[in-house]
Amino acid sequence: MRFQASIVFAAALALGSLAAHSPVRAGDLSDPASLNEEAPAVYKAKFDTSKGTFVIEVHRDWAPNGADRFYNLVKNGYYNDARFFRVLDGFMAQFGINGDPKISAVWRDANIKDDAVKQSNQRGMITYATSGPNSRTTQVFVNFGDNAGLDGQGFAPFGKVVSGMDVVDSLYGGYGEGSPKGHGPNQGIVQSLGNAYLGKAFPKLDFIQKATIEK
Repeated sequence: MRFQASIVFAAALALGSLAAHSPVRAGDLSDPASLNEEAPAVYKAKFDTSKGTFVIEVHRDWAPNGADRFYNLVKNGYYNDARFFRVLDGFMAQFGINGDPKISAVWRDANIKDDAVKQSNQRGMITYATSGPNSRTTQVFVNFGDNAGLDGQGFAPFGKVVSGMDVVDSLYGGYGEGSPKGHGPNQGIVQSLGNAYLGKAFPKLDFIQKATIEK
């Protein structure tokens, strides 16, 4: 499984007028290297979405590098207003590209090292998307069903949805696979234009209103 990262230049030009003009968000999101806090051994992340709320329980011993990165992203608001841009029925729901292209640009190559696969990609487990060894950044997906075939490919789950899985199940998936394989959002253009592109071309996508670490 590979996750496209190239920008379709002609399409991006056509959508150039949609580029977001919001300023870089305050705080450390503009400096990935500064967000390096070690996560608690177990913590919960609450996601308030356009379809309702779900909660992920993260176990650091399952995948420490992934758990630490996720903790810092959630705690500092990276996922707020992010779209579920790749929802494939029976497979998974993917998110993790920031809606502001200026923010997503600085995180695009902020890779973390791989974790050993200690858990299986079963229903409700959350795992990072990857394009190869040591390439995980911010994109994650929740498994809809038994995707144990991903285990041998190095996809290491770091947490599990412990409440609200029905909300995850209800996320809009009508656009299908992303371009160019399907008719859904092109990840290169999402990276380049952010929510301006998604809001215009894919208005039915569900989104995260706010993600927080539960106290």
